[in-house]
Amino acid sequence: MKVSDILRVKGGTLYVVKPDDSLAQAMATMAEKDMGSLVVVEGGAVVGMLTFREVIKDVVKNGGSVGQVTVREAMEPNPLLCNMDTEMDAVRRMMLERHARYMPVMDGHMLMGVVSFYDVAKAVVEEQNFENQLLKAYIRDWPQAEGAAG
Repeated sequence: MKVSDILRVKGGTLYVVKPDDSLAQAMATMAEKDMGSLVVVEGGAVVGMLTFREVIKDVVKNGGSVGQVTVREAMEPNPLLCNMDTEMDAVRRMMLERHARYMPVMDGHMLMGVVSFYDVAKAVVEEQNFENQLLKAYIRDWPQAEGAAG
């Protein structure tokens, strides 16, 4: 299974934020859209990732206040990226190694979407369920040996 398979099912809605936007504004967008991440884009290029992890770290660092902090100050620069043809096993491995919960998906220089750890886990479970159904059907239709009691 490839990343493109997940994005096809997930849909193409994508929210981005600019690095010079206020962190408070980004947090409001995340809360309103019930999202755990925003891709940070500047000049058409992905320059960072803002997740609830970075938001919490920054709020704690500032004594519970967001103040005048910008997204650039809180974001994770150089986020982990994948492309449409990346296999899900590779995505899982990369996410686990870097403790990343969200990964922007690129097609060349174009942002195509974001894959979350939840998306990956859901795809794995669905793939396993499908394989289990095939195996059960195969076993159910197993031919009886000649002379066997049936």
